[in-house]
Amino acid sequence: MIIAIDGPAAAGKGTLAKALAVYLDFSYLETGLLYRAIAKKILNEKGNVNDIAFAELIAKNLRPGDLEIEGLRAEIIGQAASKISSILGVRKELEQFQRNFANNPPNSKSGAILDGRDIGTVICPNANIKIFVTASIEIRAQRRLKELQNLGAEVIYAEILAAMIERDRRDERRKVAPLAPAKDAITIDTSLLTEADAFDSALKIIGSKKNL
Repeated sequence: MIIAIDGPAAAGKGTLAKALAVYLDFSYLETGLLYRAIAKKILNEKGNVNDIAFAELIAKNLRPGDLEIEGLRAEIIGQAASKISSILGVRKELEQFQRNFANNPPNSKSGAILDGRDIGTVICPNANIKIFVTASIEIRAQRRLKELQNLGAEVIYAEILAAMIERDRRDERRKVAPLAPAKDAITIDTSLLTEADAFDSALKIIGSKKNL
């Protein structure tokens, strides 16, 4: 069984996906880490995230262990990853990695949950269940602010909000796999929901197609 969970940054899709994976005993892949890992490796080598050939080379040689590199959650890495994700060659290199994970869940699990921005539309268009998680831009900026502060970063809400607006615009308008809900996805707006509420909503969606 494949569950695709898409949505913009800080909407809560990662938290939801991880909770569902534990509950259902499914394998979980946070696909955004793939792009963050590429961005981190490029910046570590003092490369340019706009260097298409270099980004494609890094993507081609990406390994599962690269997803555990320290510092992938930094805001600068997220912004760089958003730029890299618009490179067609990079996305092509990573598509098979993600599909292999979905169709052959590690550790012989009976299903896989992938979260990202194009899982239900591009990576796994035939996923059994598609959920699009969203929230207001203000709520998402507040969540990201808190997340970064918990990591020890000195950040300002206005700057986070501006960066998130820019990232949303870039993700939604890119020519390659733009951020958008799949036509058959069910939307969960977490603006006023607790994590438990969002989890319960997702379980109802899954339960309508799977006897839990």
